[in-house]
Amino acid sequence: MKQLITILFIGLISFSVNAQDKVAKIEFKSDTIDYGTIEKGADGVRVFEFTNTGDAPLIISKVSSTCGCTIPKKPEEPILPGKTGKIEVKYDTKRVMPIRKTITVISNAETPTVALKIKGLVVDSSKESVLDKKNKSVMEQ
Repeated sequence: MKQLITILFIGLISFSVNAQDKVAKIEFKSDTIDYGTIEKGADGVRVFEFTNTGDAPLIISKVSSTCGCTIPKKPEEPILPGKTGKIEVKYDTKRVMPIRKTITVISNAETPTVALKIKGLVVDSSKESVLDKKNKSVMEQ
């Protein structure tokens, strides 16, 4: 009976060691999205695409941004090995200013924390600068 318990115990330990060898790996197509120059009120939704290149299911537990003007949305289901997923990011384009934000992704991957970046510039073409008006003649204004 002692031998049977010992064999089962050793088998359980070796099984748990082998199970730990499997790990999820997350690879993004790009870690930066450049909005370029966009108009105020334009569509601020962009997508980061990634692939689970590991051999265990990838579970994204949290996706957060550096401010409330950027809202990321994580996939709810685990991403199986070899499959792709998307993290949707929505930037509030009603703010006329340069875009420089970081999105932090936390998962069970081999690299548990990944920083993604968005950049660009939101402009309001309906508001012309004083310098632009100064260069035009009275007839052009």
